[in-house]
Amino acid sequence: MVKLSVIVPFYNVQQYAPDTLKSLRANARDDFEFVLVDDCSRDETPEILARAGRELPGAVFVRHEQNGGLATARNTGIDAASGQYLTFLDGDDWLAPGYYPRLLAVIESLDCDFVRTDHVQCTGRARTIHRAPHGRRGVALDPRAAILPADRSTSVDYPYAWAGIYHRRLVDRGLLHFTHGLRTAEDRPWIWKLHREAESFAVAGLLGVHYRRGVASSLTQIGDVRQLDFIRAFDQVIEETARDRDAARLLPKAVRTYCAIISHHLGSIERFEPAVARRLKALSANALRRMPQNVLDEALDSMDLQRATRLRRLRRRPAPTGAAA
Repeated sequence: MVKLSVIVPFYNVQQYAPDTLKSLRANARDDFEFVLVDDCSRDETPEILARAGRELPGAVFVRHEQNGGLATARNTGIDAASGQYLTFLDGDDWLAPGYYPRLLAVIESLDCDFVRTDHVQCTGRARTIHRAPHGRRGVALDPRAAILPADRSTSVDYPYAWAGIYHRRLVDRGLLHFTHGLRTAEDRPWIWKLHREAESFAVAGLLGVHYRRGVASSLTQIGDVRQLDFIRAFDQVIEETARDRDAARLLPKAVRTYCAIISHHLGSIERFEPAVARRLKALSANALRRMPQNVLDEALDSMDLQRATRLRRLRRRPAPTGAAA
């Protein structure tokens, strides 16, 4: 029986894929499988993965006929996985040797739905440890209780799918799949759904994932129209949270986070192509008008002056007809 399925999407990462695959080999075990999903790469990534399929124990190779984006590639991996537990890695990141056996031991000992972990961010030669934003560690907790407070960084603000491990019962309950087609912020509706609807989680002080930041091909570095999918992602967070039994308590957090992300993108608008920048402003203005207005008023009142002023100015901006996300 497969104990752990590791889902790794790849897209045009020929420069980094060999290191990623080498680190997977250093984590292999007889009861592990590695689901390698090529999202229709146009460089040498498919050839690198084909060789890995012969050299990496437990490798399962899946190739998309057309590029679908990270969310869709992860869903393909979930559907192909057979493990009792699942985890994720991105095709340009890497692992410390023996990390996955230690991660598996943690979730088995705690017997919870999912476990979140710290990670190492790598920007060039710089290394920075990023901690999962929850103080209690090594005990099973209620995921819903970790969403709040609204004005501080909490577990839903740490959305990285690869910073954790997940029990298969989350797949069976329809909680582990991502929203199909989202090109960015795909992990935001996903982490909110987990924390609203899963029954138990834990945080482990375990380091092993090395997240490569600043990769030129990463969507976080590219100012094209795909970046605007964050609007769709956070609209979904708002819509689903508004239907939750605790909507009155949770919506202020969702709205405040949405506002912070809009402000972040507006604050670096020069990195977007001119047409995309104009569309960003129009879509964001419409998004502000779609939010529950009383909750939005409270969120803006709680933010610093610079961000609040920027968003209030945008809120008053006439939105062009048809500027839908």
